[in-house]
Amino acid sequence: MLFGKSLFQSVVDRLADEEEDEVEVPEPSFRVSGLSTSFATEKIEASPVNAGLRQDAYLFLMSQGEPVETKAPIKPPHLERLTVEQIAEDLQLQDHDSRDVLQERRRLFAKHNHPDTVHTDFREPANTRMKIANLLIDEAMRRLDTVA
Repeated sequence: MLFGKSLFQSVVDRLADEEEDEVEVPEPSFRVSGLSTSFATEKIEASPVNAGLRQDAYLFLMSQGEPVETKAPIKPPHLERLTVEQIAEDLQLQDHDSRDVLQERRRLFAKHNHPDTVHTDFREPANTRMKIANLLIDEAMRRLDTVA
């Protein structure tokens, strides 16, 4: 203890004295004193005389043509085939298909029939086709497991 104080207390007092001795130098500012931050000078380009020029340039960039009518999407013919027999025919499943062949058929079927690849109006039948195809392939794999 130094002069009746603990070492920690004397260090804290010394740091406080040093802090009081430092003179705070104001940081450089790019503001004009006396003006609020929302003050903005009027530029020549922003004058009402030139407002029409800006509007004309803006409207020039907008399309002037008639809106193009979009045609109704055409339903792909394979989305009409929703029975189990038709989907099994599309999958071309064989009795002697191995697990790898079945996985490859699943990937190819998904590539051509996935609901994300068709128009939103036709997602429901595409989703149904994918569900049935996956069930058929899963059943074929279960049969492979029971035979082996």
